Amino acid sequence: MAQALRDRDVLVAGAGVSGRSAAEALLAAGARVTLTDASEERLAELASLRAEGAELVPGLAEPPAGTDLVVTSPGWRPGVPLLAAAEAAGVEVIGEVELAWWLDRQRPEPAEWLAVTGTNGKTTTVGMLESVLRAAGADAVACGNVGLPVVDAVRAGHRVLAVELSSFQLHWSRSLAAHAGVVLNLADDHLDWHGSMDAYGAAKAKVYAGNAVAVHNADDEWSAKLAAGTQRAVSFTLSEPGPGQLGISGGALVDRAFGGVGDAFGEDVRLASIADVHPAGPHNQANALAAAALARAHGVEPDAVSRGLREFEPGAHRSVVIAEAAGVTYVDDSKATNPHAADAALRAHPRVVWIAGGLLKDADVTDVVARNAERLDAVVLIGRDRGKFADALARHAPRVPIEQVAAGDDAGMAQAVQLAAGHARPGTAVLLAPAAASMDMFTDYAHRGRAFADAVRALPAVATTTGG
Repeated sequence: MAQALRDRDVLVAGAGVSGRSAAEALLAAGARVTLTDASEERLAELASLRAEGAELVPGLAEPPAGTDLVVTSPGWRPGVPLLAAAEAAGVEVIGEVELAWWLDRQRPEPAEWLAVTGTNGKTTTVGMLESVLRAAGADAVACGNVGLPVVDAVRAGHRVLAVELSSFQLHWSRSLAAHAGVVLNLADDHLDWHGSMDAYGAAKAKVYAGNAVAVHNADDEWSAKLAAGTQRAVSFTLSEPGPGQLGISGGALVDRAFGGVGDAFGEDVRLASIADVHPAGPHNQANALAAAALARAHGVEPDAVSRGLREFEPGAHRSVVIAEAAGVTYVDDSKATNPHAADAALRAHPRVVWIAGGLLKDADVTDVVARNAERLDAVVLIGRDRGKFADALARHAPRVPIEQVAAGDDAGMAQAVQLAAGHARPGTAVLLAPAAASMDMFTDYAHRGRAFADAVRALPAVATTTGG
């Protein structure tokens, strides 16, 4: 607990954003802090922490003698020598989210945590949730994997936290018990880190520990499986909802779980129109239902749900329309970094020229290709694993024209967009939904999305339309 941190020797592993925030919080709590990272350059950027009492040591392979606790950056795997050495020595290893939970529990009035995890849709859902909570007048903030470290949100004193949690963050959590949590969906991703779907699912299932309300996706087999046996289970579906569910009925998001907030089950409550949900598409309707369920678990009234969804501002690179020209829509969904996310992006459009490829991280693209073969007018493949996409397309979409781009970085994307535009016809979407990670060609998915947008705006048809 926070008072027990005073005068304890704590090692912070990783000098990224969450590592810096953890170190600052620990110093403020009176701990003796050592910060390590493989990158001396990254550590040098945190030199100001020395003045606050931290020791900065590059490349530690084992904790310093006398270490009481290790706080690790979320992406560090358990088998990393430093963390393995800590475990072998009996030193507790936690993540920044668990540290934030410890600190928050020591406040006179701890915040209420509403936690979101899943393979896809997490950032959109916590953004929708934050918007709904604020529409209801709550002092709420989106934090966690979305960008703002949870420990910073706690230290800022916010009353309600809409927390996006990755499987890595949950793996390193021990006592976290959010008021309400949801697993949106689960599909092959990060298997190179976790080792198996069962281990990946077990990490995600930690979001349900200690919930007063456990929300799951009735349309997703893994989400329902992970929520089995939880207390006060509420689910959502894109179909007509039954008792204890939120769903879609008569063109609206409907609540048949909370009724007059606080009841075990209630009568039909209309929360919002489908038209209030943006970006459009079934996957974002599911995200909105999940956000609404968590907000209702907090006690939010229906009118705030509709108002919050209308006021929600989607994040960059998530189904963003870059341009429309000659009847063709150009859509950036670079955040679709795995096949499950790409499938959702593809299903939002009747006809698609698909730009795909990158690092698959052991994921399989067979299903996404098979399910969407009939909507594909052409496919342009980029990135290291484009051959795996080509093989799946040859088996399940043999009629679909395929272009392959070997060049990397922005030049490769420019070529891909030009090829895609050549296949596009009025009524078609040129969709960047790579179904893969970006680091083989780009700094990150945001860089990839910017390269796509720049390439689209440079097309003669688009430049003429926009006056560029």
